[in-house]
Formats: sequence, structure tokens, C-alpha cells
Amino acid sequence: MGTPEFAVPSLEMIINEGYKVEAVVTQPDKPKGRGRKLEAPPVKEIALKAGIEVLQPENIRTAEFRERMEAIGPDLIVTAAYGKILPKTILDIPPLGCINVHGSLLPRYRGAAPVHWAVINGEKVTGVTTMYMDVGMDTGDMLLKKEVEITDDMTAGELYEILARVGAEVLRETLVKIREGTLERVPQKEEEATYAPMLKKEDGLIDWTRDAVQVHNLVRGTNPWPGAYTFYKGDRLRVWKTRVVDCDYNSTGADCADLGRNGVDRSNADGIVSNGTGTVPGTILEKRTDGVIVACGKGALALMEIQFESGKRMGIESCWHNFEVGRVLGQEKG
Repeated sequence: MGTPEFAVPSLEMIINEGYKVEAVVTQPDKPKGRGRKLEAPPVKEIALKAGIEVLQPENIRTAEFRERMEAIGPDLIVTAAYGKILPKTILDIPPLGCINVHGSLLPRYRGAAPVHWAVINGEKVTGVTTMYMDVGMDTGDMLLKKEVEITDDMTAGELYEILARVGAEVLRETLVKIREGTLERVPQKEEEATYAPMLKKEDGLIDWTRDAVQVHNLVRGTNPWPGAYTFYKGDRLRVWKTRVVDCDYNSTGADCADLGRNGVDRSNADGIVSNGTGTVPGTILEKRTDGVIVACGKGALALMEIQFESGKRMGIESCWHNFEVGRVLGQEKG
């Protein structure tokens, strides 16, 4: 049972290892793009290519779906990013239980978006945990874990791909131990639990009063979805890539060693960079070919890749000249 790309390596591993897959359960096809054409979940596409029956129930809590699962009679159910919590009526069907592949080191980051929130929160390490499922949200006994390093510039999308592959590896070892009867269950410590709720589009709004590292982490953690954004001259500006600048800027002034390199337009910048009288966070301090420098609540950030409203994603070297030094980002229209 799974839906997005995260689940694909796990399904492919199960197929390639020779396990008999009686059926794949995934969420219904959803409209996407400007044409709103129905698009199948990635897991469905893999299952159909392998000749596996695909079930796409709108509601998994109906008697009809329970009866269908009972008729299939699986020995074990494996889930990976399915997107719905299984009811007890389904959990009780397989004699070997239900195993979930979760993209965090439980009990930290339970919930729908563990990969994104780990990056947003500036974590240095995350990983994958396999666990026995119960009626709670990622609260069941833990089985196996594997850690993954999060580098300073890694995006949520890049981490997501890594964890998907690692998840398949951890699941392979978990299934072997189930066959051998050597799998050990470790209860989660509730006092150590943290949560990773589903992201909303508005979670990508940049708060320039936060420090530069926090804003940088938000940009990384919301890439590719929902995307970080601010406003420039009243229009939405998406920010896809940033760099923390070597700068002692704070709300009372700035001393930025990173400013003044080649390709700089310092017009109107001196009064903003060095006045020491309280620069507004979000102020464009400097524009240049390798980054548009923006003041944060503490420190400064270089915009490296952006997207103007109704425009395409582009590197800053293609559009740095369009920015106005002294303008404050984050101010919406009217």
C-alpha cells in the first residue's frame, strides 16, 4: 500500500526479490496540470507494468473494502507513504501484521511530512524506520532503522529520493528477519515523539525577521513543494535556491564580508548596509550576478534561483539586474 515516488523503490524491491504481491492499494488518480488531466500515482504505474492488480478505494473504512482485503488474504501488508491511517479492521487481517516504511528516525517526526520538516528544522541527520503499524499515527513498535546525513544545501526533494532508496534497503532486511523469525520489536518512547504535519502552500511564506539560516532551511525544506515565496513590488516571488552570506548583519546594522565582489551593483546600497540605524528585514542590500543579497532578522541571504510571478525558474545571473536595492521583500499588493 503506497502512493508517491517514495513507495516505488520498496515495491520494486518486493517484486524483484520474488515475493508474491497479490495486490497493490494506492490512492485514486488525481487531476494535475493546467488541463487537470487525471494522473495515476507512481505506484500504480509500476504495479500495472508488473501485472499486479491495483485497488484504488476512495474510502478504506468501508465494509466493501474490508471484505475485498479478506478475500485477497495477505500474509503481510506493507505500506510506504500510502497517505491514510489503516483502521483496525484492516490491520487485523494479515497474520504477520502490517509493516510501514517511515521516512524518519522514529519517534521523531511522526506524520505526513517528515522529510520536509527535518530539513526546515535544520536537522543534520534523519533516516528511515520500519515499524509494525497500529491504529495511531506512526506510533507502532519500531523494527529496523538506518540513518542518513542531511547536508547544508540538500533540498527536501533530494533527501526524499535518498530516503526512498534507503527505505527499500531497510524493508528488504526487515522482510528477511520476518522470514527468519529474528525480528525484534522496540516500543516507541512517547516523551521523545515529535510531529511533522502535512505542509500547506502558505507554509512556504518567508518570514524575513527570522535568521538567515532558518530562512535558508525553509527554502530547502519546501523545495520542490510547496515552494518558498515572498513578494517583490507586490507580486509573488518564488525562491528556489539560496546561500547564507558571510555577514554579521542584524536589525541594527551590517558588516558583510561577502559584499563587494565582482558583478556588483552597489547603487543606493551604502546607506542600507552601513547606516547602523535598523535596516528592515527583507531589504535588498545588494544585487550582483552571483546573488541578490537580502537582510534577515539576523544575517543575510543570497537569492540564487528565483521565479517571478507567471515566469519560469531561473538562475539569478539571468535576472539580478531586475531587482532594486533598498526595496523590501515581503510586502503584498494593497
